Amino acid sequence: MIDQANNEEQKVAPSGEFEREPVPKSKLKSWKSFLGMYAGEHAAGTEFMIGPLFLTAGVSAFDLIIGLLLGNLLAVLSWRYLTAQIAVENRLTLYYQLERICGKKLVIGYNLANGILFCFLAGAMITVSATAVGVPFDMEMPKLTDTMPNGATWVIIVIVIGSVISLIASKGYDTVSKAANWMSPVIVLAFIACGAVALGQLGVGSFTDFWNIWGEGSDPFPGQIKYTFWHVVIWSWFANAAMHIGMSDLSVFRFAQRPSAGWTTAAGMYVGHYMAWIAAALLYAVYLKSPEAQAFLSNGEAPPVAPGPLANNAIGIFGIIAVVLAGWTTANPTIYRAGLAFQAIIPKVSTFWVTIIAGTIATVAGLFPAFAMKLLGFVALYGFILAPFGAIIVFEHFFHSKVGIVKNYAETANIQFNKSVFLAWAISFGLFYFISIQFDVFLSFVTLPAWLLCGALFLVLSKKFQKN
Repeated sequence: MIDQANNEEQKVAPSGEFEREPVPKSKLKSWKSFLGMYAGEHAAGTEFMIGPLFLTAGVSAFDLIIGLLLGNLLAVLSWRYLTAQIAVENRLTLYYQLERICGKKLVIGYNLANGILFCFLAGAMITVSATAVGVPFDMEMPKLTDTMPNGATWVIIVIVIGSVISLIASKGYDTVSKAANWMSPVIVLAFIACGAVALGQLGVGSFTDFWNIWGEGSDPFPGQIKYTFWHVVIWSWFANAAMHIGMSDLSVFRFAQRPSAGWTTAAGMYVGHYMAWIAAALLYAVYLKSPEAQAFLSNGEAPPVAPGPLANNAIGIFGIIAVVLAGWTTANPTIYRAGLAFQAIIPKVSTFWVTIIAGTIATVAGLFPAFAMKLLGFVALYGFILAPFGAIIVFEHFFHSKVGIVKNYAETANIQFNKSVFLAWAISFGLFYFISIQFDVFLSFVTLPAWLLCGALFLVLSKKFQKN
């Protein structure tokens, strides 16, 4: 075992990213590396899009403030005790670990879907950054109903931003982490400043005034659904379902020295998914008082959300810079993850080039505002589709010996397609997606049941089909 560990330490993948082997001890990183990355990634572009949701959905002050406290805590616990724990014990990427369980043929479909969905998410963040860069050029901002590019200026700005982000991501995890560490303090400061300025513009002089911004809640805006306490809790828990219970962040935490590095996600949740969401909501509350927003409402439409102009209205050029950086710090690690997914399909291609491919797809997606304007629904669907695959890893890791199944069965049995995995996912996904559509159930409400059912079915079917 000692010789094997030493050999592992000396063997370095050509790209330096260890896509198909455990990360050696010499390449492990301290908790500070993850703190900056999570603070930057989650106090980022998505926050400018998500924050206003809580006003458009008519949520009350109690449901928002207490609901976010609980939902974000559940997300942190998921990262710490599931994702980081498994990542440190195995030190493998999500994609290679799934390949060993599922077989190469089955995991190709997963990797392709995962990579493309990551690219779409990164594309939405490129769109967010573009709304800021376009402010000095007096560019027409995309509306909530826009799907196509609205002009040559938009196209040029998106391509330039996408190219820079792709190059940073292609340099590997070290560069992504360093970029996040440098940008995150600037972004966090900007969110605090935006929130403070917005409070002044709203005439808030006490906690009661702040509470009354949401008060007892209101009717949702046209085209939106009403959010209750449990909508806030469950949505904030599963906004990153693919990353924690879906195990995508195995690819990140495999570099951690100890599982306790999982606690650093609290920086992202409580700085980003708490403070930043509320700050962005305050910016939108200011905008809602403008004649332009009132005109939309009087016509029965939800006023648009353009992060660049919202931040510019509060803190000027600093707000524009912050929105650009915020889009970058989400898109960078997202494109990095997408590159790893693609490389699992085409392992002979270097990490650099698969990441460039991922960045190109993300840039093309960023040209179409629909990905950003429909971000909330996309994130919920994305997590619902991919999270159950994480249950396969979790249930196998913790229960394989108790149930009596072979770990990494596809690798051990030399099979290309593990039907136990496919059937467990297909049944759980199909059943709960049907329930969501047929009975109009909020999709995030059925993510956990689908995840649990998928994991349990995997154990049962593995016990039945495995040839020990």
